[in-house]
Amino acid sequence: MTPPSPAPTRPRLHPAWIVAIVAFLALVGAAGFRAAPSVFMVPIEAELGFSRTDLSIAIGINIVLFGLTAPFAAALMDRFGLKRVTIAALALVASGAVLGTLATAPFVLWLTWGGLIGIGTGSMAMVFAATVTQRWFIRHRGVVSGVLSAGSATGQLVFLPPTAWLATEVGWREASLVVAGGALIVVPLVAWFLHDSPHRIGLLPYGADPADPPAPPYRSLVNPAVLALRALRDAARQRTFWALAIGFAVCGASTNGLIGAHFIPAAHDHGMTQPVAAGLLATVGIFDIVGTVFSGWLTDRVNPRILLGVYYAGRGISLLFLPFLLSSEVHPPMWFFIVFYGLDWVATVPPTIALCREVFGDRGPLVFGWVFASHQLGAGIATILAGIVRDATGQYTIAWFAAAGLCIVAALVSLRIRRVPVAPPEPDPLVEERVG
Repeated sequence: MTPPSPAPTRPRLHPAWIVAIVAFLALVGAAGFRAAPSVFMVPIEAELGFSRTDLSIAIGINIVLFGLTAPFAAALMDRFGLKRVTIAALALVASGAVLGTLATAPFVLWLTWGGLIGIGTGSMAMVFAATVTQRWFIRHRGVVSGVLSAGSATGQLVFLPPTAWLATEVGWREASLVVAGGALIVVPLVAWFLHDSPHRIGLLPYGADPADPPAPPYRSLVNPAVLALRALRDAARQRTFWALAIGFAVCGASTNGLIGAHFIPAAHDHGMTQPVAAGLLATVGIFDIVGTVFSGWLTDRVNPRILLGVYYAGRGISLLFLPFLLSSEVHPPMWFFIVFYGLDWVATVPPTIALCREVFGDRGPLVFGWVFASHQLGAGIATILAGIVRDATGQYTIAWFAAAGLCIVAALVSLRIRRVPVAPPEPDPLVEERVG
């Protein structure tokens, strides 16, 4: 008698976790430049004579393009796959960081820091985390989205202290080259391990029920830009979309736009050295990781509307105290601000992703791309306006207070988000097909 063949063994580690790890590392590599301009401001002002407004415009362009690229990047990922888009994005970030070292006039930084790096990092934005989570996970989506959302903060943590030291002790150009290397070093891992979807390698998403496998994802047969614009058209008809967009615009203004871009130069205005200020901002990154992962855990258990209301209100209150905490020395109240702001920094992302998925279904990642675009639009406007305020008044106080007020508005708007899911649009057979 022929002995029965042994049952196939499952891999101990589901490939979804490998994909999540590589995606996290890719986000870290792409995020290397996110905080770098804040430590480059003072050295460039001293060497090239650019104004704070000139540099703020470069950062503002970067932030806006970062956001506007996101929804189209989500559509490109649907069309061409996670791997190809991610590799192209990392190459753009590295190219912009290298070419930016050739700047002799502000417009060069507008094109490199703003254009190339803005598009590259935008293709690796939070929508990338949403897409990976949506495709690869059924269970633990909140935790995974929280961990991936913390990738940018981890990049800030890894790159900011050495970048600040290099910019101060060696030169901002050398520091920029280090950032470029950080983006390129991740490319081989992405090429080898970042699979586009579990269906492509004959698996189900992590946590899926084998008895009831989900339908394979849609693939667009039309221009990705058209797909992204259609997602915006459909979402814009819903009040929930605008509530999420308004809240996230304020989120961007109060994080990337103000603290991310201007905390270090603002602290320098009060006599604090750049390495010390950079260390504080890196500490924000440490607690950002903790806060975002914990927020993902909470999102699986608590109404995300309540979480957003609490996060925005707490952030607004903390900003009211910041003008009185900045000084040449780091006192305990400043440490309290840094820890709290870190815990709150990207904590808004998991509940926002969850609401996009709850309300807009399978098109949640595409819709989140547009919500994230509003985040970066708010951040870009805040970056430029804060630079103008600083050049006009010599300080940032008005900017801090304005952001605090906007955070309270975002908290109230978030608490009023409706609970009615939107009916998914009927798939157009001429536009979409099922793929494995």
